[in-house]
Parts: sequence; structure tokens; C-alpha cells
Amino acid sequence: MLDIASRPFHEEFAGKRVLITGGLGFIGSNLARKLAALQAQVTLVDSLVPEYGGNLFNVDGIEPLLRVNIADIRDPHSLRHLIQGQDYCFSLAGQTSHLDSMTDPYTDLEINARAQLYIVEACRKYNPGIKLVFASTRQIYGVPQYLPVDERHPVNPVDINGIHKVAGESYYKLYGKVYGLDCCVLRLTNTYGPRMRVKDERQTFLGVWLRRLIEGEPILIYGDGAQLRDLNYVDDVVEAMLLAATHPAAVGQTFNLGSQEVVSLEALAKLMVELNGRGTYEKIPFPAERKKIDIGDYYSSFELIHDQLGWTPKTSLAQGLAATLAFYHAHRQQYW
Repeated sequence: MLDIASRPFHEEFAGKRVLITGGLGFIGSNLARKLAALQAQVTLVDSLVPEYGGNLFNVDGIEPLLRVNIADIRDPHSLRHLIQGQDYCFSLAGQTSHLDSMTDPYTDLEINARAQLYIVEACRKYNPGIKLVFASTRQIYGVPQYLPVDERHPVNPVDINGIHKVAGESYYKLYGKVYGLDCCVLRLTNTYGPRMRVKDERQTFLGVWLRRLIEGEPILIYGDGAQLRDLNYVDDVVEAMLLAATHPAAVGQTFNLGSQEVVSLEALAKLMVELNGRGTYEKIPFPAERKKIDIGDYYSSFELIHDQLGWTPKTSLAQGLAATLAFYHAHRQQYW
């Protein structure tokens, strides 16, 4: 992993019990690696449902430092057992595909809303002193009314996934206010890096772009390529999560993540081709089902988390993409 020169965090996490839902997935496994290095006692919960991001290779080399529990967060009985005795819980398990949420809304409801209610209820009943961090998404804002999007922006999701994410994060905020649970919500933008899903676009468009590039196929850009995006390298997101779990100013707060670099999709594709040393890209018409839920230009303001917690992304886009490409060139057989 890149050195992001973050706080040591050793004092906060050494010897502490940490639960990560979705722990074998992209962000969860990178967080687990950091926490294992901090000598935390880490338990990963993951259903390993094939359509989602869990991959046992994501914890390759650190298995002795972790406890892995193959379980589904839709099972409240498992959660009741798993939540007890934990000092921290990072709630990262979720259904991330916007298209899947439109074709199978009930599964999205179960994972992104009902299961989140199971988690906070288990904490209220069996571990009210736990510290909770919930990973939400910029998708809840819908089509931006202004840029950059800050936390005061109206919430107006354009798909089922966004609606259920609003419900999910609302449970954490309500249980914080009413029952005193120590909760913080992070609204993530496009996160990328080693261990992300690259088989398809269920997790992020960048994953399938990267796979096509390494395979020698053209990157496919929907539309004219002028759409603006911000992206965060996963190490920076991990640091934000550790801050959200430990900083007193994070309690009860909701923060956007974001980047100082805003890039068009075409410029992003050009940079990836350049860093890879070969490849091409093509612009193609939007598929009808995607066009209906496209949000156009989007980038976040992370001013609030910077002011309150001191977080700033430290990994440049070129640096992060180069590290990500190198990872998948070395381990493609584990992720295709």
C-alpha cells in the first residue's frame, strides 16, 4: 500500500476488537490490512455472495491476523452474536450496483436498509458503547444542483440504491440521537485501488475499465466523455474511516469524502492508457437503462471533514492509478 503519512492510530486500535461487515470486499479488506498492522483484533463478516465484492484473496498473507466469519448481515441472529464485545464496527457491507437495485429492488432493500437496522438494533441491545462508522454514498444526492456538492445539498436519489442508502444512514443518525450510539456516516465518492471488483460494473465503472485495459480491449466511455468526476484512492478512504471512528468531533456527524483533483471521464481514460503504456478508449452511446439514472457531472466538497477531522486525500490520481494497475497486472488471475 502507498504511504499516506496518516496518524499512527496505534494507541486507539492496538488490542481493540474491531468488526468489519463486508470485510472480504474491496474497502473492507484494505481497512482490515491497516487494522491488522495496528495490532487490532479484527473480525471480518462477509457473505461471499458471488455478485458482490468479497474475495478471499483480498486477505492473502494476513489470514493469521484475522478472524473471518462467513455470514450474512441479513441474519439478525448472527449479528447479535458478532456485535457483542466489539469496540468498533465499520459497516461496509452493501449492495453497490445501481442497475441491480432497479431490477431487484427487494434485495437492495434487505441489504442496504433492513440489514442496517439489524446492526444498530443489535448495538443498542447488546453493545451500546460500540463506535460505529457507516459507509454511505454520494449517490444519495442525485443530480447535483450545484458543484462541488457539500453536506447541505438536498438529498434526491435517482435510483433505488440511493433511496435505500438514505434509509440506511438515517438509522445510524437516529440511533445516535435517540439512543446515544456513537455513530459517524461517511458519504463516499468513487473509490478505487487494489482489491476492487473488476469483473463488471457492479462496484465501480473504473474496475471494468481497468480490466479491459489490461486485456488489451478499448475502454468504453458512455456519452461524450466530458462528465466530471472525483475519485479517492482506497488508502485515503481507510484513513478517513479510522479518523471517523476515533476523533471526538466525528460523533453524530455526516461527512462527504472527495478529491482536490476533478477529472473528465475522457481525461481519466487517457491517463489510464498513458500509465499502462498501451491501450485505447472509445466513446459509445449511453445504454438506455444507464442514461435514466445518470447524474451528469459530480464532485464533492470535503471541506467539512477537513475542518473537523483534519482529513485531506494525499494520494494523487496518477500515483493511485499506477499502483492499482501494477496490482492487477500482478494478480489478474485472482480477480478476473
